[in-house]
Amino acid sequence: MVERRVFCLFTVAATLGGCVAAPVRAAAGHLVDVQIVDRSRNAALAEYRYRGSTYVAGHPGERYAVRLTNRSSARVLVVLSVDGVNAISGETAATAQTGYVLSPWQSADITGWRKSDAEAAAFYFTALPDSYAARTERPHNVGVIGVAVFRERVPLPRPQPFEPVPYSGGRDDGAARQESQRRSNDNSPADGSPASPSASPAPARERDSALASRSDKLGTGHGEREYSPIGRTSFERATSQPAEIVQVRYDSHANLVASGVLAPRRAAPDPFPGFVPDPRM
Repeated sequence: MVERRVFCLFTVAATLGGCVAAPVRAAAGHLVDVQIVDRSRNAALAEYRYRGSTYVAGHPGERYAVRLTNRSSARVLVVLSVDGVNAISGETAATAQTGYVLSPWQSADITGWRKSDAEAAAFYFTALPDSYAARTERPHNVGVIGVAVFRERVPLPRPQPFEPVPYSGGRDDGAARQESQRRSNDNSPADGSPASPSASPAPARERDSALASRSDKLGTGHGEREYSPIGRTSFERATSQPAEIVQVRYDSHANLVASGVLAPRRAAPDPFPGFVPDPRM
């Protein structure tokens, strides 16, 4: 049975409505965009594409938010996973769990681990041993943020009762009725119902072994509690499998360079470097 009760963003949406600029797309899905935002600057971190994945570079101690933007004209349910942990319930993440409901075109910042309807513990970048996942003995998926997006089930309209047309006289042509019935049968599906499209499989979770093996990689810590009120609503998923999964991987700049995701920084040439040095002998 599909879980109907989920968390819904109300107050957060009202707060963001007038102050969030047009987002620079970081990890775009067809239904939901995902950005990792540096909260000290209220700016999305630059994203880097590498071998089909999206990466961002974080800095230890930096607080961040996961900005979710609904790109559709209908409500969606977003199950948020940080380091393989559900950001609301604290369970090892699975797509069937509880999540946030976004209204059409809504953008909202998720700033931390949900502690109650009024508080969240801030997300911040930290060393792997200090991450919430590692401190709860689940370090294997540290370094990835993902959202599973579900469409809402729309009830079908109630069928209208059949109203026969009154007989107005004239010849009852039995042959015409039989021909009409034959054509109707030919156009009907063999099993009496239309074929339902199969759900697209969730993307395979690729793991970069070079990133996963580094003991100094970044994780997400369980920071100080902050006021972060939410409301609750009901939501019935249209399907048991998510309509899409969007993910962003992260690590320190140095680790991303070492893993080949980023090119090493090089100083730009200086046209006026100083006095003339002696040539080498």
